[in-house]
Amino acid sequence: MLGSTHGTLTTTSRPARVVACGERPGLTVHGDAATTADLDAGGRPLTSAVPDLDRFFRPRTLAVIGACDTEGRPGTGITRQLIGWAARVGARVHPVTPSRDSVFGLPCLPSVHDLPPGIDVAALLIADPLPVIEELGARKARFAVIFASGFAETGPQGAQAQERLAAAARRTGVRLLGPNTNLNAFETFREDLDGPAIALITQSGHQGRPLFALQELGIRLSHWAPTGNEADLECADFLSYFATRPEVGAIAAYLEGLKDGRAFLLAADRAARHRVPVVAVKVGRTQAGSRTAATHTGKLTGADAVVDAAMRQFGVIRVTGLDELQDTATLLARARPPLATGVAAYSISGGSGAHFADLATAAGLQLPTLCPEKQRELHQWIPEHLGVANPVDNGGHPVGDWRGRRIIDALLADPAVGVLVCPISGPFPPLSDKLAQDLVDAAEQTDKPVCVVWGSPVGTEDAYRRTLLGSSRVITFRSVGNCVTALRAYFRHHRFVADYRSPFENAPRTPSPAAGKARALLRPGEQLSEHSAKQLLRAYGIRVPREQLVTSAAAAVRAAGQVGYPVVMKASAPQLAHKTELGLVRIGLTSASQVRDTYRDLTEIARAQGIPLDGVLVCQLIERGVEMTVGLSQDSLFGPTVTVGLGGVFVEVLRDTTVCVPPFGERQVRDALGELRGKALLDGARGAPPADVDALVETVLRIQRMALDLDDALAELDVNPLVLLERGQGAVALDALAYCR
Repeated sequence: MLGSTHGTLTTTSRPARVVACGERPGLTVHGDAATTADLDAGGRPLTSAVPDLDRFFRPRTLAVIGACDTEGRPGTGITRQLIGWAARVGARVHPVTPSRDSVFGLPCLPSVHDLPPGIDVAALLIADPLPVIEELGARKARFAVIFASGFAETGPQGAQAQERLAAAARRTGVRLLGPNTNLNAFETFREDLDGPAIALITQSGHQGRPLFALQELGIRLSHWAPTGNEADLECADFLSYFATRPEVGAIAAYLEGLKDGRAFLLAADRAARHRVPVVAVKVGRTQAGSRTAATHTGKLTGADAVVDAAMRQFGVIRVTGLDELQDTATLLARARPPLATGVAAYSISGGSGAHFADLATAAGLQLPTLCPEKQRELHQWIPEHLGVANPVDNGGHPVGDWRGRRIIDALLADPAVGVLVCPISGPFPPLSDKLAQDLVDAAEQTDKPVCVVWGSPVGTEDAYRRTLLGSSRVITFRSVGNCVTALRAYFRHHRFVADYRSPFENAPRTPSPAAGKARALLRPGEQLSEHSAKQLLRAYGIRVPREQLVTSAAAAVRAAGQVGYPVVMKASAPQLAHKTELGLVRIGLTSASQVRDTYRDLTEIARAQGIPLDGVLVCQLIERGVEMTVGLSQDSLFGPTVTVGLGGVFVEVLRDTTVCVPPFGERQVRDALGELRGKALLDGARGAPPADVDALVETVLRIQRMALDLDDALAELDVNPLVLLERGQGAVALDALAYCR
């Protein structure tokens, strides 16, 4: 089957080795070097090469393997489109078909062996592409596009066939697009549109159609990469390449899964360093969506919270629908960086302004109250009874003279205003026609974005089709909700890139001195006791209570005297979790007799339940604080991840947690903490003193270091609770569980 839009790939828990510059013919570096030695402490790459895709999108030569011109045959339409595309980009076409002398008037070659060496792109219109990849490698071809389906999307046998294709690509140096891809890369792109362009990446060709159609609205598109099954080239390759292209103003992506989590992070990092916004729909938020994506593409969609965190950390703007993808990418591509953070709403209806203000404020946008001087200026042209504080209600945009343009210019001149939004709920000629023209004229004279929400469901009005869409400076939306979503992303993106520093630059490349001591505590395939898990934390400088592990009542009494009353006593054993529920924890013991009796009680309870103990912990009692949880786990796409959130008994009830994906720094941790619903507790709620957030951040960073050092040996770590004391007094890990690989 040819031309399917479905795609698939496999997910690996560890990214492949970085390919050095020059190792494959189709791979060069555009300003970013990669070496096999540039790895973090966990063995993952810290740099990546940018694939040289210039000759893919603008080839000098194109071979069509299996070309056909027999009407009614599946390959005929594909052949016709490829020949037409080659003519537009200036490529010479070499049809290869042993049974024909010519195809569409072009002379055919009988075999791949007859191709001239160094073909830029070979399009394979055949059912079994594997032998041809080997032949193309012998002819030093750069790229091959495989349209055939029936690979990893069909199950294990198809996945094996796809791996044979990938292995052939690695052996021969031919870069593969597909299999199971389509003709989207070879579409007709309008060349009469100006301004920064949107580059499009889709793992399902049909989902890119609405964005490709944006050209009909005057919005420029430069590239479309339909990645298909991603046996070789993947979305991260195209993301890296597009981020370096001068004509690309924004990258829009529809993703069903990620082939290699680290490769995606490196590509997103490159986009952030080049200040190129990336907007993505990533399916798999729900079990149903994840299940459908797997059957559609064969990808593991990945734990959605981890994917969400990875995108947030590296500035990828995640939206929920294709309409939001279109509108957000358009605004980010067209709009210059903000000169101020305020949004002004200007409308011919108080209701339209109020509706916008509600949605914008709820989304966190700033609608500053205009200063008294500005309000007096506006009231020169707007009746005194109408509100001009922001939103500005003009009561009806002036039609017969210059006043309407003066109002718009006055709003744009306000230093507190970074964006002007004009919601037009419906056409009302000639008023709406004049308003649209004044907005377009003003937009041409300002560096501030001018946004219009054209609410008419018809969309055929001249004010919309000719005036607004005819301007490359006005950004036009069809709904207030999408406008607000795009504006929130716009401010977020520019705030993010303004002080972005790549976390890969300072990621540790060698294990820390603590790694050796920590590894001595680990037992392959086993769960550590609480005492051993705390020793692991102590090795990395994470504070734990004073405690001793004892094996007799007398030793417990001596330990309590040394630790200091009051004390906590806990049963200790590997594989022992949920000690409180089993009655194996006692808190607030204040005397030797209580300690002696408690030792006997704990050991008897454990014996009755068949739990072999390695002893009893006598621990320092820590006074009250904010209870948090910090954990380490392994993700199939990204490797080790660190989770932080509200802890104690509420962790499983409230599930108020957030995720950080290494590598990350202090800024990323603080941003993640800002996502917590209960973040007010850290600031001191209901008269409580502020908690030591600095100590929490430091703990998260130390656990990240542990995750990198022990990636191959430590599967999971759970610190709960981590008690945050008052600001400046630190944090203490009261309990911990650790699971070894």
